[in-house]
Amino acid sequence: MRAVVWHGRKDVRVEEVPDPRIENPGDAVIRVTSTNICGSDLHLYEPLGAFMARGDVLGHEAMGVVEEVGAAVTALSPGDRVVIPFQVCCGTCWMCEHGLQSQCETTQVREQGTGAALFGYSELYGSVPGGQAEYLRVPHAQYTHIPVPDGPPDERFVYLSDVLPTAWQAVAYADPEPEGTLLVLGLGPIGDMACRIALERGVRQVVGVDLVDARLDRARSRGVRTVDLREVDDVAAAVRDLTGGRGADAVVDAVGMEAHGSPVVKASHKVVSLLPDVIAKPLMTTVGIDRLAALYTAVDAVRRGGTISLSGVYGGMADPIPMLTLFDKQVQLRMGQANVKRWVPDILPLLTDADPLGVEDFATHRLPLEAAPEAYATFQAKQDGMVKVVLTPGTQRPEQAAGGVGQA
Repeated sequence: MRAVVWHGRKDVRVEEVPDPRIENPGDAVIRVTSTNICGSDLHLYEPLGAFMARGDVLGHEAMGVVEEVGAAVTALSPGDRVVIPFQVCCGTCWMCEHGLQSQCETTQVREQGTGAALFGYSELYGSVPGGQAEYLRVPHAQYTHIPVPDGPPDERFVYLSDVLPTAWQAVAYADPEPEGTLLVLGLGPIGDMACRIALERGVRQVVGVDLVDARLDRARSRGVRTVDLREVDDVAAAVRDLTGGRGADAVVDAVGMEAHGSPVVKASHKVVSLLPDVIAKPLMTTVGIDRLAALYTAVDAVRRGGTISLSGVYGGMADPIPMLTLFDKQVQLRMGQANVKRWVPDILPLLTDADPLGVEDFATHRLPLEAAPEAYATFQAKQDGMVKVVLTPGTQRPEQAAGGVGQA
């Protein structure tokens, strides 16, 4: 089959790899009909490359049609249409039963000290082959799937794999008051969708911060009050001006480890990424420091007694956190990988023909799988208005297809 394969820093390729097969009775194999590039895939594209191996298949946002099931899978049959959550989870352990599927005790990657195994996300999370491919093996398929109806287009449901539950959890953890202000730092896919969810849930004022015109325009068109990072010297001060001097009731940090405004740490990331893996891994897992500009902004901008919700991925083990300020301001801090299946029942009622969250036109680019290498480069550079990419396996490159396939 064809798949998006990691070969090194800023080097992904589409290649022939072996077809997945049933390896355990709890497996299923699906034919992928749509798969996305996630902002967190860009971490593997560069700063987390030390934990990747050449030949790793990328991707953790896939949906498709069941082709084959193992003997222990009774909840699925060939021909069923499913979305695959980005985490592999059993559904029967204590964590899963308590809605913490991202901490599944059956699939935890204990040798790395991390939570549930993730599709296509490095040895840190189990080295499970990912979904940017024509076919995908799904372990623990009895529970690791979301059934969806036939008929509506893939774009109605594909974001259930990650974007929707991650953004939903970000807002739920932030718990903004209906009459208050939610500040969202970063208007990439998660930040953009978090804004939409907050407005749909009735938050009076949602403020979004970014520095990319296309992202700011998208958010503004849906009623978000925007702050252009290029035009203000102090985001927190701008937010206090919008909130009577108090600050935001809640903040979602949808940026994470690659925030702008941390030039020294950015330079160190580049240096570490060029080191041999045997040296880079221990550095990253013991003294690694993230680019923390977004987190510091969140701490500054949140009101006293407010809440910060982290959905952007962080990976540092020696990050300097302003504990005095957090303690003095009585800030609540919540974070973590989204527990996908915990939030699906809340989200599904909104995936209707009315489409209040705008999922059907959420993608800025719909491209064939073969165009993935160029899409990764464009997405990282924040060029061509690219905010969200849906890849379609089995289609041709734009220049090969009659009429072309390209920007939505």
